[in-house]
Formats: sequence, structure tokens, C-alpha cells
Amino acid sequence: MISERLKRLTPYTAGEQPQGREFIKLNTNENPYPPAPEVSTALEAFDPRCLRLYPDPACTRLREAVAEPLGLSIENVFAGNGSDEVLSFAFYAFFDGARGPVLMPQFTYSFYPVYCDFYGIPYRRLPLRPDMSLDLSAYLGAGEACGIVFANPNAPTGVAVSRSEIERLLARAPSDRVILVDEAYVDYGAESVVPLIREHENLLVVYTFSKSKSLAGMRLGFAYGSKPLIDAVFAVKDSFNSYPVDSLAQVVGTAAAHAGAYYAEVNRRVVTTRRAFASALIERGATVLPSSTNFVFASFPGRAGRSVYAHLKERGILVRHFEIPGISDFVRISMGTEEQMGAFLAEVDRWMKHGF
Repeated sequence: MISERLKRLTPYTAGEQPQGREFIKLNTNENPYPPAPEVSTALEAFDPRCLRLYPDPACTRLREAVAEPLGLSIENVFAGNGSDEVLSFAFYAFFDGARGPVLMPQFTYSFYPVYCDFYGIPYRRLPLRPDMSLDLSAYLGAGEACGIVFANPNAPTGVAVSRSEIERLLARAPSDRVILVDEAYVDYGAESVVPLIREHENLLVVYTFSKSKSLAGMRLGFAYGSKPLIDAVFAVKDSFNSYPVDSLAQVVGTAAAHAGAYYAEVNRRVVTTRRAFASALIERGATVLPSSTNFVFASFPGRAGRSVYAHLKERGILVRHFEIPGISDFVRISMGTEEQMGAFLAEVDRWMKHGF
């Protein structure tokens, strides 16, 4: 009963969502702080009677609210059910194996190859530099490709590249191939390339409200790009599901889009915590990659990444581990509250003294 193409798929594995036990949950890069007060106000004012009607398939008010602070037109914005869905639509719309493989980093968001396998698109991974940063110049000499995708800052490493580096890539890459930049973590210290979509019709930027807008449970993602690219993503959406963003999500997302000052302060706190936490780990002998995200990627000398993950889970702390050669010694640690990160450090101190 199962199709051959499904048998060949290796699905994406999401971070653990524990049930039945309380954990300090530092494994899925959720924001430790609540959504803006404007979101609560919008929820309280929401009239459930409208749920009998289908939502606006164009997400007009939401897209207007998102476009305005970016200086964009509504025609430059697409809204979907989380950035994972938006990425999937974009892979279908722009990457065609007949024109060569999709180029992506060796270590990157693990959903990218899943989309390629799902749609039958070949892909090629390009090595990172020894310091785990992206080498965008390598993409220019990698041969024929149907497009390029990378996260900036990268995941799971957390390392960012500058806007000027991406500008150089855009200036030299074929203008008839889409360059997709996933900015899921851009609000934690990286430079957004959204302003460049005015100059580069082949640039598509994907963004999410899950991280810096504290709305992981609401599932809201966006694409920013030229009108032809956004129209193409809409065409895929309308061939798959006309109404992916429900009425409540559109109302809440609009409220969140108007709460820029609140989220700027919340994310400043996350960055402050990340810097202090990274410094504390380094003082304890850990290797910590420079992060521009709401997590750090760290390894502990003499301790395998899987062992660190398993020990912390046993002690009630969840982190993310990837059993991938080249990064298997690392664990990814999301930023929680200062109290949660203090508990993590206390556990590190305990195992350094007594072992595990």
C-alpha cells in the first residue's frame, strides 16, 4: 500500500516535545519569554463566531502588518503555516533538478535535504570553513546548480555571515537561479538581507515568528521577495491548500507584527543571556562556536556529544544532539531564562567535579 517514493524518504526528526515529566527544555530554540501584551489583547478580543467562515486566503492584513516596518509592499510578502511550509513551497517553486542540484552547506538545517528527497531534487553539500563559517565563495565555483539555500545565521552551528558576503554572492551568481536565505534567527545578531530584494529579483528571504516573536505554537512563517517570486509561492500554495493560515493565527500574527518594541527588548535579553552563558561555558573549558542565534553550539573536551545529551536528559535538562560525523561531539543548547541557564551551569560544575 506504500508508494516507492515514500519508502525512499527519510523524514525530518523534530526536537523532543516531552510529555509526562518536567524538563528544563533547551532543545528546540523556543523563546523563553511570552508573546507581546498585544497578542494577549488580540486573543481576548477574538470573536470565535468567525471560525465558521474560512480565513482570508491572501492573509491581507497580516501581510500588510509585516510589510510596513520592513518598508516593503504587500506584494513582496507571503505568509504561510510556519516557515517549514514556506520553505517547502519555495523548494517546489524554484528548485528543478533538470538544471542541476541545489547547493547547501554541509551542516545546515536538516529539513533542506528532506525537501529535496520529497520533491526528487538532487542536492550537493558544500564544506564549511574550518571555523564552521559558511564559505559563500565556494558556491560560485561549484558548477551548474538550480539554486542555493542556506540559513543565516546557520543552524545548527549558529555562525552568521555578513550582508556584504551575501551581496557578493548575489552579484556574481546567475540571476536566473533563486538564492534562498533562511533568516529564522536573524533577530539575534545577524544582518538581514531583506533590503536587497529590491536589487535582486532572484533573492528569496524566509522568516518565522516562532523564534524571536515567541509564537512557535502558532505556526507563522513568511517569505520576502520580488513580486514574481512571491506570486510563484502563492501558486504553489493555491495548488496545495488555499487556507494554510487560520483566522486566529492571522489576528495574532498581526498583533505581534505591531509589537516591535516589545520583541526588541525580549530578544536583547536573550542575546545578553547567550553572551554570558557562552562565556561561562568557555571558562569551564568548553568549545563554543560564535553564535548570532538564540542558542549555542558547544562541545566538552573528553565527553562525546551523545553522552552529554543523555546525561543532561537524565538530570532533567533537554538539549539537541545530532549524530552526524563532523558535529557529533557538539550539543545545541537553546537559551532559556537566566535561572534555567544557571541550572545548566550548575550541572556542568557538578559533573566536572564528580563525573558522569
